[in-house]
Formats: sequence, structure tokens, C-alpha cells
Amino acid sequence: MEHASISMIAILVICGFLAGLIDSVVGGGGLIAIPALLSAGIPLPLLLGSNKLAGTLCSFTSTASFMRSGKINFQLVKVLIPFSIIGAVAGSLTVRQVPSEFLKPLVIVMLVVITIYTLFKKAWGDVSTFAGSSKKSRLIGIAVALLIGFYDGFFGPGTGSFLIFAFLMMGFEFVTAAGNAKVLNFASNISSLLTFVALGSVSYSYGLIMGIPMVIGAIVGSRIAIRKGAAYIRPLFIAVTVILISKQIWDTMH
Repeated sequence: MEHASISMIAILVICGFLAGLIDSVVGGGGLIAIPALLSAGIPLPLLLGSNKLAGTLCSFTSTASFMRSGKINFQLVKVLIPFSIIGAVAGSLTVRQVPSEFLKPLVIVMLVVITIYTLFKKAWGDVSTFAGSSKKSRLIGIAVALLIGFYDGFFGPGTGSFLIFAFLMMGFEFVTAAGNAKVLNFASNISSLLTFVALGSVSYSYGLIMGIPMVIGAIVGSRIAIRKGAAYIRPLFIAVTVILISKQIWDTMH
């Protein structure tokens, strides 16, 4: 990091803010953060861990914002947090042994389904139809937290979109779905980060230079989301999933 120029640091700061703005609501900040870190010359073994440090700071900030607004269903998410953590640690350990590239085609298909479903369900997520925490909803939530937590530690792109979609399917409106998603995203992020730290795969200088502006972006993004609701989150959600699909297709073809 000692060789980074002022212009490169400025790029990391700007990209960090934009990544935090998007990631704070619907995820997908890695679409901006990872290419920016790569362009700064970060060693590849430190890339995922450093990005996870920045992402953890971002998800903590947006979780705190949603928490203050009361847009989190703690009765449900407190049950799911341990399973998100277990999944993320398992995924982070697995990715060091098994290449994650084979997941790309499956991720593309899942993101396409999510995008089409959201586009055609015009009023979906405007009003909550969640009937309360039941044994069935908790079991479904546990399976979702475990699987998406593993995916976040193992591969990552689209984690926020998958979590929001899962909570929308449970009947939450967009803002609370985003708030619930950020709690689980933070749980999987910090457990994955600690795993990378234990493995020595984090550059703190890169991670903090990207992470601090991500915190500022997260504050701005989450406040806009809470104030404007589905009218802001829905189009952003669709836009990010479309960009994620395009990115995954491009990576697969090249």
C-alpha cells in the first residue's frame, strides 16, 4: 500500500462511497469494490479478505441505521444469525480448497429468475403480509440463512439480492426485507472476515481505505431507503440484479 498514488487512493475512496451507497440497501457493493481493489494492485491472496473487511464495516453501518428505524424483525432474525455465521465460516474455509467458479452459471440462472419475478410482481413488497414468526417460517429461514451464509463466504456476488428476495417471499415489505437482510449479511460478513483474518488473508490498509468511505455511503444509502421505501429500493434492487447478471455472464464468457 505504501506505493499507492494519491490518485489511486482517491479512486478507492470514490468507489468505496458508491459501493457503500448501493450495498447498504440491496448488496452488490463488491461489483464496484473488487475491481477498484484489483486496479489498485492488491495481491490476489488478500483480495477477498480485504474486500470482506470493507464490506463488514459497510454492513454494520447499514444494520445500525435500519435498527434505529425499527425496520428489522428481531424476533425472526435473532434465530437465524447463528446459522448465517456457521454457513459463512464453512464457505470461507471451503473456498480455499475448492474453486468457486463452477457456481457462476447457477448464480446467473437464479438472478435471472429473481429479476423476472420482481419485474412482473408490480406491487410486490409494497405492503407487508408477514403473518408472524411460526415454526414453518423459522425452519425456512434457518435453511435460507445457512445456505446463503455459506454462499457469501464461498463466492459472494448477489448475497444481498438473494437475502432480500428470501424475506420478500416470506411476506415482508421491501424496507424490512432489506433491514433483515443486512443483519444476516453483517453476521456472515464478520464471521467470514474473522476467518480470513485467522488465515492471514487481509490487507488492513486496503480494507480500511475502501471501508471508511463505504461507511459514509452506507449511512447515506440506508437513510434514503428508509425514507423513500419501496419506491427507491425496488428499482435499485432490479438494477443491481441486472448488473450482477451481466457481470457474471461476462466473466463466464471471458
